[in-house]
Amino acid sequence: MTKASKTKFVREYPINASAKLLFPYLATPGGLAQWFCDDVKVDSDKIYNFLWDGRSHYAELTSYRTNRSVRFLFLNDKKMHTADPAYVDFSIESSELTQEQFLKVIDYNSEEDTQELEELWDNLMQNLREIVGG
Repeated sequence: MTKASKTKFVREYPINASAKLLFPYLATPGGLAQWFCDDVKVDSDKIYNFLWDGRSHYAELTSYRTNRSVRFLFLNDKKMHTADPAYVDFSIESSELTQEQFLKVIDYNSEEDTQELEELWDNLMQNLREIVGG
C-alpha cells in the first residue's frame, strides 16, 4: 500500500490591508468563517473544527505569532495526529522596498491538482480582499 503523497502549494498574494486588520481573519474562528470555510468551532481542547460542505476537518493551531503568522495542523477524524499531516500556514509579509503587504499561503495537502488548488486559493483571496477592502 503506497502512502498518498502530499503537495505543497505556496503562493504570495498582494493584499492592501495592515497586518493588524488582516490578522484576525487568519487567526480567529469568526474571521476564518467569513472567507476561508463555512464555519469554525473551537472545542474545550482547543481543537479547531473547520466546516466545509457540512464535513468536519479538525485542526490544531500549532504556530501563532501575533499580526505575523498562524499555522493549522490537520488531524484525523478522531482528532488525532497523523504521520505527515496536512497543514495550512498563513503569514503576513511586507516588502521593505515597496511597502506592499503580502499574504503568503502554504497549503500542504493531498490534493494533486495544482490548477484546482490555485483556483480555490484565488477565489478565497478574492473573498478576503473584498472583506478587508484590499
